[in-house]
Amino acid sequence: MVIRRYEPSDCKSITELFYETVHAVNAKDYTKEQLDVWASGIVDPEEWNRSLSEHFTLVALENGRIVGFGDIDQTGYLDRLYVHKDYQGRGIASALCDELESAVRVERITVHASITAVPFFRSRGYEIVKEQQVIRQGKFLTNYMMEKRQREVCADKWRGAV
Repeated sequence: MVIRRYEPSDCKSITELFYETVHAVNAKDYTKEQLDVWASGIVDPEEWNRSLSEHFTLVALENGRIVGFGDIDQTGYLDRLYVHKDYQGRGIASALCDELESAVRVERITVHASITAVPFFRSRGYEIVKEQQVIRQGKFLTNYMMEKRQREVCADKWRGAV
């Protein structure tokens, strides 16, 4: 597996991975209606590219194929972390998360974790701060605000290469 910085040419693959992963992996914890409003399949590639470019965004590749991605902002908010539905359980999310967590100088990392992702983040030392009900197109989706205190404030990789 290779982990590298996001490039704008990755955007289409990332949005497809996002849709497929949400609809396959999260289906055990959310209804079809909830999945459809979470990941509708209709994306604004310019908006995604802008957001991913503004954040410290990494992609994981196997044999040249994007199999995961994640991003974090300068405040320590881990915005997205997704691994392709066919590559779950291979350490990809952990490898991405290790790099993302060490990319910013903050005392705590925060994430809004899906029901499905809570066990993963708990295993990494994150604690639930509160349960949240997000409303999208009239549908309620449960997620959890979680945080992890950094043991040490690491070197800032924000502008450097990985």
